[in-house]
Amino acid sequence: MATLTEDMQRVVREQRLAYVATVCPDGTPNVSPKGTTTVWDDDHLVFADIRSPRTIANLKRNPAIEINVVDWFTRKGYRFNGSATVLESGSLFNELVSFYAQRGLFDAPRRIQAIVLVKVQRALPLISPAYDRDDLTEDQVRTQWEDYYQQIRPKR
Repeated sequence: MATLTEDMQRVVREQRLAYVATVCPDGTPNVSPKGTTTVWDDDHLVFADIRSPRTIANLKRNPAIEINVVDWFTRKGYRFNGSATVLESGSLFNELVSFYAQRGLFDAPRRIQAIVLVKVQRALPLISPAYDRDDLTEDQVRTQWEDYYQQIRPKR
């Protein structure tokens, strides 16, 4: 049975930006945004190392990882907990670099230093406390945050 449901895969593919947590050598957390996060298959997420030296070093020491992906407007998403493998060469690495190049990642073969393949072991929903109110629908929450974004976005 697949670890990643259709909705989980949809959210990851639509959002792309994820926040990745790793463990530093002193045991403290390291959180870093990753704009290349996507679904590889029903059990794995991937992201490309373009400028992630601390994340990669942490994962080489300790493969524990958590990835959070949230739709900014609906305030819903998922947290994915698992184990990471850092790929720096080989056929799967080359396949994934080609995958990113086909998705339009500019100069992928030169820019990608490594690929992180994450075996998702647990996935849980992330839902804003806004939904604690029984009278708010997802459409209302989305509208509220879209309006807020328009208010703070600089006019050009």
